[in-house]
Order: sequence, then C-alpha cells, then structure tokens
Amino acid sequence: MIHVTVWNEYVHEKEDERVAAIYPNGIHGAVAAFLEGPDVTARTATLEEPEHGLTQTVLDETDVLFWWGHMRHGHVSDEIVERVHKRVLEGMGLIVLHSGHDSKIFKKLMGTRTGDLRWHEEGYMTRLWVMDPAHPIAQGCGDYIELPQEETYGEHFDIPKPEDLVFVSWFPSGEVFRSGCCWHRGLGRIFYFQPGHESFPTYHNPEVQNVLRNAVRWAYRPRTESYVTGWTKPIPDITPQSQP
Repeated sequence: MIHVTVWNEYVHEKEDERVAAIYPNGIHGAVAAFLEGPDVTARTATLEEPEHGLTQTVLDETDVLFWWGHMRHGHVSDEIVERVHKRVLEGMGLIVLHSGHDSKIFKKLMGTRTGDLRWHEEGYMTRLWVMDPAHPIAQGCGDYIELPQEETYGEHFDIPKPEDLVFVSWFPSGEVFRSGCCWHRGLGRIFYFQPGHESFPTYHNPEVQNVLRNAVRWAYRPRTESYVTGWTKPIPDITPQSQP
C-alpha cells in the first residue's frame, strides 16, 4: 500500500466562490479522491491545521507528498519546510503542482534563486506534448494532452536542468514551458507538473488524473535503510587466493 498525503493551502476555495464551485471539497480533496485505489491510500493536510497538518508522525507515514500552494507561500513555517526537506532526502516522494513552483520547499530542493517564470491568465487552451513516451509518468498519454483552459506559463523557468523532461507545454500566445520535470534529491524523487490553476477544472480531467496516478507510482520507493556517510570501519583487506 502506498501512503499519499495531499497538501493544499486551502485559501482560494474559501475566498472565491468560483473556485469553491469547481472544488467544493478543496483542491486537496479532489486530488486525494482520484488517487485512492486498491494500492493507494490518500489523506489531506492544509495550511491552517496545527503544524500545517504535516506533523512528524504524518510525514513518517507518508510515501508520496503532493504540494499545491499559491497565495500563502510565505506563511509556511520554516520548521515544517525543514521537516519535509529531510523526509524527501530520506526517500519520500514529492509531487509539486502548478504554482507550487514558488513554494519554499520546491525552491529549497531545487537550489535556484527564485523558481520564477513568465505567466498570464486569459484561460487559453494548452497542449502538453509528451517528450519521453517511455517514461513511467507518460504511460497512457498518447502524443499529447490537450486542456481547454489553463493559466499560461512560459520560459524562462528558473529551475535546474531536469533529469527527465516528460512534458513540454505549448500555448496559443506562443509560449512553451517545461511542464513535467523530474529530479532526484537524496533518496527522494521529485516531479513538478504545471497544469492546475484554481479557476479551471484541471484536476477533474481524466488525462491529468492518469498522469498524477502514474507520478505516485514513479515517486514511490519502498522503505530502505539510509545510505551510510561519515566515519566507517575499514573493509578488511582481501588477499587473492594463490592459483594452483
């Protein structure tokens, strides 16, 4: 069983009736609902809960953490960011959604200055081209995914070069964007996925849901012992056996 936690600020849904109509149970509730399955259990956590819902116990029990944030990046406690960062290095998967590119945890793991990008919000369609058809996250996607409305993101995206580039998005206004990117940090796997603006029903799209289900299985890794660093006892010398 893969244990997933879906974290969300849960601010837009409370302050904007349009967003609440699209996601009456919050973005976190919508994502957790479609991730649940025979081998996946999903819980949720939000900003206003004690410790942002990410207690040490919750994180210790989490195999893959989803992160959606936008309006309250600066309200996330540095202590919680350090806690999440440590768990990623220990092997917890992290899937960062949409405007989570500007979150403290994503920028800390990426090591870049800002995580900035170009953007505008007319609600154009977008086409996410599959760049790596053999990648586990792209299974079942065909050549591309087309969404009728999304926020436009464009390059330059201030991230380190992805280890795997799974999707590149194109928009009618001419922008292109690295919209599905993978990295490893320590023992943890990280996937950034661009679609998911709060004003559009992106997370109700079956193709988007397929990508995120695939991403859970890619980011998951069975619990293993941490790698050894620091002083260690020398390995005994091995003397070759004399030949007959």
